[in-house]
Amino acid sequence: MQDYDKITRFLQTVPMFQGLSERQLNRLARRFTERAYNAGETIVTQGTLGIGLFIVESGKAEAVRQHPDGSSSVLNTLGPTDFFGELSLLDDAPRTASVIATEASKCLVLTQLDFFSALKEDTDMPVIMLKELARRFRRAMENL
Repeated sequence: MQDYDKITRFLQTVPMFQGLSERQLNRLARRFTERAYNAGETIVTQGTLGIGLFIVESGKAEAVRQHPDGSSSVLNTLGPTDFFGELSLLDDAPRTASVIATEASKCLVLTQLDFFSALKEDTDMPVIMLKELARRFRRAMENL
C-alpha cells in the first residue's frame, strides 16, 4: 500500500507541481504508482510509445539518445525530483530518448489516462502545470 501523504510531500518538491495546492497535490498523489529499477535497467526505451510521466523519487538515471549512425549521447543526468516523459502526457508520439537507471532507483509514474482524469476534476491544475512545462521547453530551446 502506498503512503499518499509521503507522495504528496514529495510532489511539493517537484518543479512541475510547485504551483499546485496541497489539495491538488494530494489528488494527484493518489494517481501515481511507484516502480523500482535496478542499476543498468531501462526505464523507458527510445522509439516506443510513452505511457506517461516519470519522476525520479530516489537514485539516478541517464537520458540517452541513440542516433541513426549507431552512436549515442547522454542528454541529461536525472536525480530525485527530476522528471521525464511529460510530453507523453499530452500526445501519443514515441519516446525521443531512452532512460536508463545508473543506480538502484524508484520512480513515481503517472499515466496519461490518470493525468487527464485528474485535470477534469480540477480545471485550475492544467494551467499551473502547463506554465512549468512552457518554462522547461524554453530552457531546452535556449540550450540548443
